[in-house]
Amino acid sequence: MSMFMKRTRYNGELRISDVGQTVIINGWVAKIRDLGGVTFFDVRDTSGLIQVQIDPDSSLKSMINSLSNETVVAVQGVVIERSNKNSNIPTGEIEVVAKQIEILSTAKQPPMIIANQTDALEDTRLKYRYLDLRRPMVQDTLKIRAKAMSVTRRVLEQHGFIELETPILTKSTPEGARDYLVASRIHEGRFFALPQSPQIFKQLFMIGGMEKYYQIAKCFRDEDLRADRQPEFTQIDIEASFIDEEDIRRLVEDMLIQIFDETIGVSLPSSFDVLQYEDAMQMYGSDKPDRRFELLLHDVTSLFTDSEFTMLQAEYVHMLHVPASSLTRKQLDEAADVAKRYGATGLAVLKMDQGQVSGIGNKLSAAELQTIQERSPAQGNDVYLFIAGERRTTQNAMGQVRLFIANTLSMIPDNTYDVCWVVNWPLFEPTETGFTSAHHPFTAPHPFDLQTLENPEFAYAKAYDVVCNGYELGGGSIRIHDQAIQQKVFEVLGFTKQKAKEQFGFFLEALEFGTPPHGGIALGVDRLIMLLTKTTNIRDVIAFPKTASAQDLMSQAPGEVSEAQLEELHLRIKR
Repeated sequence: MSMFMKRTRYNGELRISDVGQTVIINGWVAKIRDLGGVTFFDVRDTSGLIQVQIDPDSSLKSMINSLSNETVVAVQGVVIERSNKNSNIPTGEIEVVAKQIEILSTAKQPPMIIANQTDALEDTRLKYRYLDLRRPMVQDTLKIRAKAMSVTRRVLEQHGFIELETPILTKSTPEGARDYLVASRIHEGRFFALPQSPQIFKQLFMIGGMEKYYQIAKCFRDEDLRADRQPEFTQIDIEASFIDEEDIRRLVEDMLIQIFDETIGVSLPSSFDVLQYEDAMQMYGSDKPDRRFELLLHDVTSLFTDSEFTMLQAEYVHMLHVPASSLTRKQLDEAADVAKRYGATGLAVLKMDQGQVSGIGNKLSAAELQTIQERSPAQGNDVYLFIAGERRTTQNAMGQVRLFIANTLSMIPDNTYDVCWVVNWPLFEPTETGFTSAHHPFTAPHPFDLQTLENPEFAYAKAYDVVCNGYELGGGSIRIHDQAIQQKVFEVLGFTKQKAKEQFGFFLEALEFGTPPHGGIALGVDRLIMLLTKTTNIRDVIAFPKTASAQDLMSQAPGEVSEAQLEELHLRIKR
């Protein structure tokens, strides 16, 4: 087999300064055009595309019938200036006049248009993902991802961190989501679990004296999917010893500042705002607030304590003021549907325009209306929205209404990035039977909250999330390094000593051998790239993603396995 004509230049790097040079280019035929005897076709590689010309009297003319879209070719030719320039592409001032063409691989008709503007539905693109990957915008996204990971490694190594690996086959532990389980052939009836995160192992690195660890880690969670979730995902995992919360924040700020600058040319502030968790919930109704627009929530619980309008007498009442509102009746009904979807019983509407009130206005006293305006003065054609109920449900529901209103009224500016920290999270979350960890069981309580472990609902954690444009980019905490405190936390979570030993025995034993104060954070790579590339679909930023129903349409996974394989694993399918 003879050697093909190997490229001397990448297609997308050729420019007007290269006119007169003889080059060899390689790539895929993107488009063929015959214009009055002169034939043109584009050749695309990972750097871009260039137009190739075949003169009508060229001996290569006979090869045209052998060319088709996505055929792989090598072309030798001379760079010339184009007579009809194309300002839409970097190589639009030039073209290559072909002197020799070698067909390296022919292609059948692809099932989709391979261009940024394709006609294919998402299922088709995922089934033929290897073709979808040829689209320039998909390649650009993956290049941004690669660059972001390169910057991450460089920054962390500059700070003295070393990249270490943790196991993929681990023990199943309760961490909030369902584990993916792997049956053991050697140990009948026993299972490995794929890691939901490397949490325990990175803490063991700290106990092992490694002090500064990082990993770009694969994680797995068997949970229902959303637009920003996948069953397998990637996180930047960081842990360090002898540090405090501020050390972690400064490190992450340095890393994100350089990632945004070097991948998309955006300058973030030198330090990020810090919000208390309770303030974020109060002002924005969200623990991952989108602060790019001014639309703050108001706690008006006390206003309606003695109100004759009993519908707003509740544990908590949240108000959202939309000034100079153009909201239609239909849009307000849709906002009410959003509120109900997130647990609210309803959405009360007060309209106020030049002293005229409607909606619930005739059910409120003059004093109540005056107090409402004092809290948030009317500007003309104003809408005031109210949700009453349990505190967390009310906050969350109104936070979602806030986002709905902002999107409906186009209040969110483009090309703006707002990054902040949300700190001092609750240590626990109530359940029907007790409490669960708000983050994970190894999150350290604030020192002044150690006594409140007797009243878990009032305990707060040394926990912090970094948030951008309404997305949680990452979350972490200072960890528990004192075995006695760890035991108290387990007791609140309902773990007996025996159960804790069964679940975390090796880790609890490790705590007995001298554990340094330590903490860390994990940042979601996929969500970060979504923000950098301005997509709202996580599947756009992963090379080979799963569908919303957790399937790989290309490889047809998950698939059935043979009875012989099941027998080896001591398993039987219940049908």
